Amino acid sequence: MAIMQRYGRYFVGAVAMLALAAVLACGGREPPVPAPPAATATPSPTAAAPTAPAATEAVSGAGPAGRLGIVKGRGVLICASNNTVAGFGYVNDAGNTVGFDADLCRAVAAAVLGSPDAVEFRPVTAAERGPTIQSGEVDMMSNTTTWTTSRNAQWGNFAPTMFYDGQGFMAPAGLGISSIMELDNAAVCVLQGTTTELNLQDFINQNNLNIAVSTFADDIATDEAYRSGQCDALTTDRSGLVSTRSGFENPDAHIILPGTISEEPLGPLVPHGDEQWYDIVTAVMAILIYAEAYGVAADNVPAAPTGNTAVDRLFGLEGSWGQGDLGLEDTVAQDIIRAVGNYGEIYDRHLTPLGLEREGSRNALWSAAPCAGCPKGGQIYAAPLR
Repeated sequence: MAIMQRYGRYFVGAVAMLALAAVLACGGREPPVPAPPAATATPSPTAAAPTAPAATEAVSGAGPAGRLGIVKGRGVLICASNNTVAGFGYVNDAGNTVGFDADLCRAVAAAVLGSPDAVEFRPVTAAERGPTIQSGEVDMMSNTTTWTTSRNAQWGNFAPTMFYDGQGFMAPAGLGISSIMELDNAAVCVLQGTTTELNLQDFINQNNLNIAVSTFADDIATDEAYRSGQCDALTTDRSGLVSTRSGFENPDAHIILPGTISEEPLGPLVPHGDEQWYDIVTAVMAILIYAEAYGVAADNVPAAPTGNTAVDRLFGLEGSWGQGDLGLEDTVAQDIIRAVGNYGEIYDRHLTPLGLEREGSRNALWSAAPCAGCPKGGQIYAAPLR
C-alpha cells in the first residue's frame, strides 16, 4: 500500500509539471475563445438586455426579478396592440384603446398590478410584430396575431387561443360574385407580411387561379385600396372582414363570401426567455375562460366560500391552483373578473355587436362546460386551474 501511495504521488506530480509546461509554452494565456457569431437582422428572442431597462426599453426574462418583477417595478404593462381594427383593438372617441384584444392585456394588468388601467398600449403594424416581440421591448402582444409553428419558434410563446378564425374574402355585392372560386381573373387586396398573404398565394397555386395580388403595408391602406375600387376583393380573417365592413357607409353593399381557406387561431403571446411570465399570461387567459364556465361574472365574484369546490379554488377562497408559484395573490381571479369580466362578457362587449355570434361557432365554450346558460359546443378551453 505504501508503494502505491508513493507512486501515486509521483504520478500527480508529473501531471502537474506537464500542465505547467503547457501553460508556459502558451505564454501563460488562456486558450483563445471563439468570437460570438455576428449579429443578424433578426434579434435573438432570448437575448438579454445589457442594463436594467426603462419603460420603453427591451427587457429580459433572465435574472432574479424576471419580467414580473420588472413590470411591477415599472408600474405599467406594455402591450403591443392594434388601433384600427374595430372590435379587437381601436381608439375610441375618448382616445382610449379598446377592444377584445385590449381587454386581454387589461386582464393581465389587473392580475399583476391590481389595475386594468395600468397598461401602455403600443400600436404595431403587421410587419413590426415579429421584431417587436423578439426584442422584448413589450411585455406581451395581443393584436389578432395567428399562432403558427414558425412564429412560436422565432417570435415568442403563444398563450391559449382566445379566438378561432379563418381567412375569407369580401367583394362588392354589385360584382355578382357568390363563391371564392369565382375570383379567377380578379384583383385582390391583402395586407403585406402576414399569414394572410401566404395563404392567398397557396390558394391561388392550389386552384390554378389567375388572381392579381396587390399588397399594402398596413390595414388602413389595404382597406382604402379596396374601398376605392383598386381591387375586386379584400382578403383577411373573416372576423377582420366583419370589422372592416362595419365601418363602411353602406355595409350591405359588400358581401363576405362563404368559405374559408385557412385556420387562424388568434391569441396573445409573450417574448421568449421567461417561463414564469408565460405561465402567468397563460393562467390569466384560463381564468377568463373558467370564470364563464362556472357562471361567475363581474357583478357576482364571490368573496366568501360558496361551497362549490371548483369556484372556491379558482377565486382563492379554498385551496390553491398554484397562485403562489406564479408570484400572484391567492385572490388574483377576483381582481381579474371584477376588472374586465369573464371571457363571455369581453366577447359580448366587443365582438357580438359586430355580428360575430358565438352560438354554434368555434368560439363558444367547450361542449362539456358546466355553465347553464352559456354558448357551448365550441373550442374555447384552457388547461384546468388546479
